[in-house]
Amino acid sequence: MERTARAAGGHRLLIVDDHPLVRQGLRMLIDRQSGLSVVAEAADAPQALAEIARTKPDLAIVDINLNGSDGLELTKTIRQRFPRTAVLVLSMFDETIYAERALKAGARGYIMKREANEELLTAIARVLRGRIYLNESFSNLLLERIVGKGGREGSTLLVGKLTDRELEVLRLVGQGRTNQEIARALALSGKTVQTYKEHIKKKLDLRSAAALANYAINWLQS
Repeated sequence: MERTARAAGGHRLLIVDDHPLVRQGLRMLIDRQSGLSVVAEAADAPQALAEIARTKPDLAIVDINLNGSDGLELTKTIRQRFPRTAVLVLSMFDETIYAERALKAGARGYIMKREANEELLTAIARVLRGRIYLNESFSNLLLERIVGKGGREGSTLLVGKLTDRELEVLRLVGQGRTNQEIARALALSGKTVQTYKEHIKKKLDLRSAAALANYAINWLQS
């Protein structure tokens, strides 16, 4: 679904989200802006990488939760293979958990889907200017962490101990996925998924699979 940029020198964008209605809404919003054009859409990581190679966008807007793909891993791959394409992560997941991870993966910004359209356009403009975009409240929290004045209590602090892959497994457990379903979604073996679960239980001080499932469900709902 490629389009030609409407104006010479206009910025070219790729939307990566596994929900067609979300992609359609983002396309309509972005294409109304002067100097911006959505040149392609993708529903998963392989399609996104193929579209980047084909259309060479200036910016990829990437959701973390992709069907059969991990948005953080996709972000890392984009930064490695296509360094001229900036990444802005747009997600429903709590920025206190995912924003810092997204930046470490190579994203230039993180914005939650609940933000107003105007804020998304601000984020796009800032990233296209070569700057970093973060919500103001999270920016303040991040600065407090750096200077040693902050700290998150409870589950946020504990979950922060998990690796990106462990966090992805925890999220899928919270969605009620079986080991086999998690393995298919993350292209892992069932044995590897179980190993990740054991690591998660140890880091979160959980004693059983049931305790892990309850923790994961409550975490997603918090």
